[in-house]
Amino acid sequence: MSIRDLVHGAAERLKAAGVDSARLDARILLAHAMGVGHEELIAATHEPSAEQAALFDYFVVRRAAREPIAYIRGKREFWSLDFKVGPGVLVPRPETETLIEVALDLVPDRNAGFSLADLGAGSGALLIAALKEFPQAQGIGFERSPEALVYAYANLARHDLTGRAEIIAADWHDAVGAFDLILSNPPYIPTADIQTLDPEVRSHEPLTALDGGADGLNAYRGLAALLPALLKPGGWALLELGQGQAADVEPLFQRLEVVRVAPDLAGIPRVLVLKSPK
Repeated sequence: MSIRDLVHGAAERLKAAGVDSARLDARILLAHAMGVGHEELIAATHEPSAEQAALFDYFVVRRAAREPIAYIRGKREFWSLDFKVGPGVLVPRPETETLIEVALDLVPDRNAGFSLADLGAGSGALLIAALKEFPQAQGIGFERSPEALVYAYANLARHDLTGRAEIIAADWHDAVGAFDLILSNPPYIPTADIQTLDPEVRSHEPLTALDGGADGLNAYRGLAALLPALLKPGGWALLELGQGQAADVEPLFQRLEVVRVAPDLAGIPRVLVLKSPK
C-alpha cells in the first residue's frame, strides 16, 4: 500500500478516535515506523515494507487509544534537544522552556560556574537543558518515581552529562545541599480538574506529576518551606506556574523575595522568580 493510502486510512481512524491532529500524527507515526524523518517521508517514492506497515498499524492502534505520541515514538524534543520519554514520565512541554529563558536572563555569563538543582526532575529535560546552556555549571536532580528515574538516567548519559550532573532517587522534601539556582515544574493542576484534561494526559501521564491537590497549590506550600534552606544567600529559584495561579502562589513565599512573574510565549504568567536574601 502506498504512503498516501496508509496515511489517509490512519488519519481517518485517528479522527474517529477524537485525535485533533489526525493527519499530522499519522504522518509522524509512519515516518517513525519507516525510520525516516518527516521531510524524508514527504519525499519518499517507495512503498513501506510489510514489516513497516505492520509496525505503523501498531502505532496507530496505540495513538487511537489516545496514548501520547511522544510515548509511542519514545522521545520528545525540548529546548531543541531530544529526550527519551515513555510511560511513567511527564512529557516535557514547550511552556516549561520559559524556565530556561529566565535562567539565561538571570545569568548572562554562559561560562559562569554555579550549582543547580531541579526539584522533581522527571525525564531530566529541564536540568539537562540548563546544563547545556551553562557548560561550567554542576547540577543535581531529585526525583522519586522509579519509572521517571529510568529515563532521567538514560538522558543524562545520552547528553554526556554524567560527569557534571547526577539524579538522586529522592523526594524533593528530602533534598539536601546549597544551590545558586533551583528549577522546578511542580504538579499544579487542581485535583478536580484532572478529569477535564485530554485523554493523552489524564489517562497516560503520571498523576503524581500533575495533581497539585484540591486547590493546585500543595506543591508550592511545600516548596515555600523547603527553598529557604536549599538556596545559597542571593540564590534564585524559578518555579513553573499554572495559568491564573500567580496571585495565589506569591504570598506563600514570605521568606524569599518575589522578584517577578515571567510570561511564556503565549503571554501567560508562567514562571515565578524568587530570590534568597543575602
